[in-house]
Amino acid sequence: MGVALRDIIADYKTPVTWEALPGIAAIDANNALYQFLTIIRQPDGTPLMDSRGRVTSHLSGILFRMASFMEKGIKPVFVFDGKPAALKQATIDERRKLRDTAGEKWKEAVERGDDEEAYKQARSATRVDTTIVETSKELLRLMGIPVVQAPGEGEAQASYMVAKGDARYVVSQDYDNLLFGAPTLVRNLTVSGKRKIRGRQITVSPERIVLAETLAGLKLTREQLIQIGILIGTDFNPGVDGVGAKTGLKIVQKGEFDTKLKEKIPDFDPEPVMEMFLHPPVTDDYSVAAGHPDPEGIKKLLCDGYEFSEDRISRAIEGFSVKAGQRTLESWF
Repeated sequence: MGVALRDIIADYKTPVTWEALPGIAAIDANNALYQFLTIIRQPDGTPLMDSRGRVTSHLSGILFRMASFMEKGIKPVFVFDGKPAALKQATIDERRKLRDTAGEKWKEAVERGDDEEAYKQARSATRVDTTIVETSKELLRLMGIPVVQAPGEGEAQASYMVAKGDARYVVSQDYDNLLFGAPTLVRNLTVSGKRKIRGRQITVSPERIVLAETLAGLKLTREQLIQIGILIGTDFNPGVDGVGAKTGLKIVQKGEFDTKLKEKIPDFDPEPVMEMFLHPPVTDDYSVAAGHPDPEGIKKLLCDGYEFSEDRISRAIEGFSVKAGQRTLESWF
């Protein structure tokens, strides 16, 4: 997911401590939900579910991770995707096929008892559907966390909010936010901690990327960074075969972007993609002001509705709800 800029961005990622992150964070909601659904699973890849077979991994991720955020002074605002652009349809169709294939491979792996392969395929089969989105919005509302509905790409809206100064940074795993002009991108917040990757245990820590520093270091304009994305391939175009981030950087630095496109994909017009990143549909109709949390409503939704353990939910709520002589969730806003 997202544009593969990692190889040229690596030198501009800087570790960041949780103590440096208080303030309003514009969270790429669909990306965060995907991370929760991907990570919070049983050893064979089965997501957390209630007795009716309804997936609850995302609800667990939202409650416990956002409670942790707020205890650290981070004020989350979830920005949800709107209607996808027509340019993105091919990518959506391809991802759907890949998820369907992974879903079949997961079933086969489960049947033969191959938990490692099952877990891998289950992650690839992860999808954020309408039910996931709507139940997430309901829990966020009960927690008092603002929700912003983007007219188009959530990444574009979140980046716009940071550029306007209404949020400090975008929270997402995807580098696309840089192409959309996010001044500051913070990665790994929703996945930080100990993770098992390819059979080994690693610790994932937050990292920050500042767009201005990255462009200065690479000696690029934002438009040129978008050109590299177009050469590699984005959600809105397939890219040029054989061109990765490092090759794309060289092509753009030499001023050969147009020449390479005409040579390799002469019928492709990059302007609509460039326009999508530079002037995406966004809205000013949003608020980053938090509401008041509803502890009883949270318990009713999660415990009565989805069979969460009341003790666990109560302990989580205690981390950010009213306690005599201590800060409350409202005090963060």
